[in-house]
Amino acid sequence: MNRRKFLSYCMKGGVSVAALTQLQLQAFQGSLSYNFDDHKALVCVFLYGGNDSLNMLVPIEGEQRSLYEASRQNLAVTDALQLSPVSEFAGGVGLHPAMGSIKNIFDNRNLAFISGVGSLIVPTSKADYQNESVPLPKHLFSHNDQQATWMHGREKVSLNSGWGARLLERIEQGDSFVNNISLAGTNPWQTSVNQTPFSLHRSGVSKINPINGTGNRAAYVKSIMNRVLAQSTHPLASAYGTKMQKAITNTEVMNSAIESSEDLSIYFSDSSLSQQLHTVAKSISVRETLNAKRQIYFVSMGGFDTHDNQLTTHPALLGALSQSLSEFNAAMSSINANDDVTLFTMSDFGRTLTSNGDGTDHGWAGNQIIMGGAVNGGEIYGSLMTQHLDGPNDTRGGRLIPQVANEQYFASLAQWFGLDSSELVDIYPNLANFNLHTLPFMRS
Repeated sequence: MNRRKFLSYCMKGGVSVAALTQLQLQAFQGSLSYNFDDHKALVCVFLYGGNDSLNMLVPIEGEQRSLYEASRQNLAVTDALQLSPVSEFAGGVGLHPAMGSIKNIFDNRNLAFISGVGSLIVPTSKADYQNESVPLPKHLFSHNDQQATWMHGREKVSLNSGWGARLLERIEQGDSFVNNISLAGTNPWQTSVNQTPFSLHRSGVSKINPINGTGNRAAYVKSIMNRVLAQSTHPLASAYGTKMQKAITNTEVMNSAIESSEDLSIYFSDSSLSQQLHTVAKSISVRETLNAKRQIYFVSMGGFDTHDNQLTTHPALLGALSQSLSEFNAAMSSINANDDVTLFTMSDFGRTLTSNGDGTDHGWAGNQIIMGGAVNGGEIYGSLMTQHLDGPNDTRGGRLIPQVANEQYFASLAQWFGLDSSELVDIYPNLANFNLHTLPFMRS
């Protein structure tokens, strides 16, 4: 955003320019003036369906273990891999055995967990929830609504925008297509009125079939785009043609860069998530060629709505996730980008502690992963919640109330990305309701 855009927004909102003093305009413009001479990237891994992330970190012994086993019933994890986080936790902490691929990254302090995190408007106790004495997120336990809440970084408003898109706009990095890239299609996190992600195929090279090659058909289609549409006097045809021409040019630029990138295939397996991250890695490897300073990437993995067959399905999902993350970490090290790239997970919500006999149902609080060389790793941040059915944080059926707001999680990432702390509340408005705006899981 620049001064001209800000004035435009003011007038659209009914605010008179005359009501703004020159000093206020200068202060506003100055607060949004960002110039970066380094590169940083955020890579969002969205786990669609609601990951049973409480089962990623489990107690090993004592009362905490007994409560866990009584709550999780037939879904209790056995043979967990013992972790030694910087902070000590009652009962110890074990990592799901299917996630062994990332244990060494945690041990080397390049990976951390944030625990007990979920959508919140204000700090909320069990009594608050039961008495409805505080505002609560709308449509809890709904897939579509909670996915939107996580990606918007706030409750829905009349004009929604994703917090990734808002972050790029706020730090004045929203004008180049290389700054906003998706490997999993259009999504709310990367989308605003002025922003849509540039979509890459998981192979890394996108082909626009009608204009491929040098034959008559390709020449004819290009002619239509340029002469009939882009130069049309009809505003809709002209806008469409200009948009298409820009998309074609951007695709050709990205294809050329990707095709000249370093071969990183030795680091990646054949799973869908691994291949998406492979292309992210190739794109990051040509960051200097693309003149990229700040980038956000979106990849996804589905199948986490484990209402049934969880004992088989969930370990397989966690195994594929951890293997893909480990591969990406190795690739980032190989291109000397580890300190510049932070990968993090989001999901609809956690799941119930209780088993429905074959799986779990929609919950609330959960655990998330942050990985990269800039992470203060080897630690569990937030609140490692006691998995206690009918305990002090259980609303009902093992749906635990978050102790950390997801906006605190997002703000911590945004601050590392380059956003000034004074502007965090503008992007994540509910931060104003919490004493702590960020958690210290990122190095400055």
